Amino acid sequence: MEASIQAIARIRSDFPTKFGIPRQSGLVEDLRSTVVFEPEYRNPDALRGIEEFSHLWLIWQFSQAVRQGWSPTVRPPRLGGNTRMGVFATRSPFRPNNLGLSCVRLLGVEHTREYGSVLHVGGADLMDGTPIFDIKPYIPYADAHPEAAGGFTDTAGDFLLDVDFPAELLSLLPEDKRAAARGVLSHDPRPSYQHKPGRVYGLNFAGFDIRFTVEENQLIVQEVVPGNKE
Repeated sequence: MEASIQAIARIRSDFPTKFGIPRQSGLVEDLRSTVVFEPEYRNPDALRGIEEFSHLWLIWQFSQAVRQGWSPTVRPPRLGGNTRMGVFATRSPFRPNNLGLSCVRLLGVEHTREYGSVLHVGGADLMDGTPIFDIKPYIPYADAHPEAAGGFTDTAGDFLLDVDFPAELLSLLPEDKRAAARGVLSHDPRPSYQHKPGRVYGLNFAGFDIRFTVEENQLIVQEVVPGNKE
């Protein structure tokens, strides 16, 4: 059986490209994004009661990873990109229906003249413009399982780096973007298979190109170039 679904909204975030997006939602709580509904879904009644919940589930599409066909196994970046796991045992974007699931904090509902009611959320791991297919409330008694096993993620963990962000460079960013930028950098934006010492990487974030190098466990910001938007 085939079924078709359509986007009800799109995310507005500080990530114009995939590079640097946190590997899971909630890792960088300082990130701020906005859910903007498509015109036919801008009915305020559809959001009645939503502010009673602190967190939401977003069901969305890996719109930059859509491809013909699928593979039953993938190489999770957290395992170095060399070990194959079953696609349904991972959160890889390369899956039959290219759907993603993210838990975000609801920061508030704003009623705007141009876009109707929008949702301001924190901790989203989505690229700017990502289509959202559904929104559901996070329900603690049903959705939280402290005893849950995390499979290979329990041992792979997240590779945090110490971030050296010189004050004169950090000051080039808007004040409300600084903590989020540091948080994104601390989670090592590089592909897991790229660890060449001295290589300069560029993170396009909030309209700035943040250029950095990594030496062992320290990330050093080398340059911040304003106005680099894609």
